[in-house]
Amino acid sequence: MKDDRSLYSCALCSVKKRICGSPEGAGPLFCPTLHGSAELLQEARAEYQKEDIQKFARESSIQEAECYADRGIEPYVPRPTKPRLQEIIEFAKRMGYKRLGIAFCAGLKREARILHGLLLSHDFEVASVICKAGRTPKEHIGIQEHEKIRIGKFEAMCTPIYQAKLLNQAGTELNIVVGLCVGHDSLFFKYSEAPTTVLLAKDRVMGHNPVAALYTIDSYSRRLKNPDL
Repeated sequence: MKDDRSLYSCALCSVKKRICGSPEGAGPLFCPTLHGSAELLQEARAEYQKEDIQKFARESSIQEAECYADRGIEPYVPRPTKPRLQEIIEFAKRMGYKRLGIAFCAGLKREARILHGLLLSHDFEVASVICKAGRTPKEHIGIQEHEKIRIGKFEAMCTPIYQAKLLNQAGTELNIVVGLCVGHDSLFFKYSEAPTTVLLAKDRVMGHNPVAALYTIDSYSRRLKNPDL
């Protein structure tokens, strides 16, 4: 079992002026900035010195800054100006990418089609692969009849590994995930050779806005805290 000291809890930090963001800040006992691994920090910093990683990280940081207006005005009040879709397009251009990939869920084909066309209009080469590509039966991974969505019917399994391998074969330079299921998205990330970003996270109940469940955790979504309610 890993040492419990490695279970950092930044999400629970209540310090107003945090040490991770200011040299004059402070932090709790579980703060990785104050009490983390100096060795791991140096390893991480060394990775950023690799030419390709440094370029990717640098352009990511510049892209982040350019999503805000009036940055030179004091007192500064953050004013975001760009939706994530615009960020992805701008970042891909900033990196000089020509060929993009889309890995999408069959239930979000309309959204994927709009995205595919939009990327083409920005002069990208685009490969898009649906989750059911290959028509592999669910029985291939040991799914039994009672474990299907439509019991008694043929069901093709989602094949994120095949999606990733097809986009690898296509030579995509950046892949965009559109609504892959929980777990399927993880497999796609694992097997994709190109860096991957997410445009849309699937949430069947919340209209693909998963954070809505957190915003309503004390009201409409309180059953997530207590299933017996």
